Amino acid sequence: GLLSILRKLKSAPDQEVRILLLGLDNAGKTTLLKQLASEDISHITPTQGFNIKSVQSQGFKLNVWDIGGQRKIRPYWRNYFENTDILIYVIDSADRKRFEETGQELAELLEEEKLSCVPVLIFANKQDLLTAAPASEIAEGLNLHTIRDRVWQIQSCSALTGEGVQREFLRTHLKFRCWVLPLP
Repeated sequence: GLLSILRKLKSAPDQEVRILLLGLDNAGKTTLLKQLASEDISHITPTQGFNIKSVQSQGFKLNVWDIGGQRKIRPYWRNYFENTDILIYVIDSADRKRFEETGQELAELLEEEKLSCVPVLIFANKQDLLTAAPASEIAEGLNLHTIRDRVWQIQSCSALTGEGVQREFLRTHLKFRCWVLPLP
């Protein structure tokens, strides 16, 4: 199916896919990454720079770059845009005070030339918390329905419990790269 199409688009059979994992500090990016890599999540500390994990999935080597989300680090995000195949943006669904800030950061990312047409998967994280906004509310608040230049999806999850974060998501969302064609 879709993986075979992706394999045709990529030249080598064991192709590497570069995934950029971004979001504000404390959104749960590193926990999500460790959950995807089936690693222990009991001792997570704030990312001061970046983490890189390689995950094998369906004949693809997924190189996931988890970049810190502190305000002082965000200007350096652009150093990692080159050759990104998929952008994953993580939002703390329970931190409603920062929805405007996270929305501004996401909007700026979507305007970056080096990320033009790169598919975006938005994780509405921390759904295990009672105060979490549902993904549909976040999508509406961030006006995601206005995104027309790329494939995007928002998905509810809890990086802590693993709900909504299956390794299968990687297989499912690899199809994004197949659907996006350069605009004329």
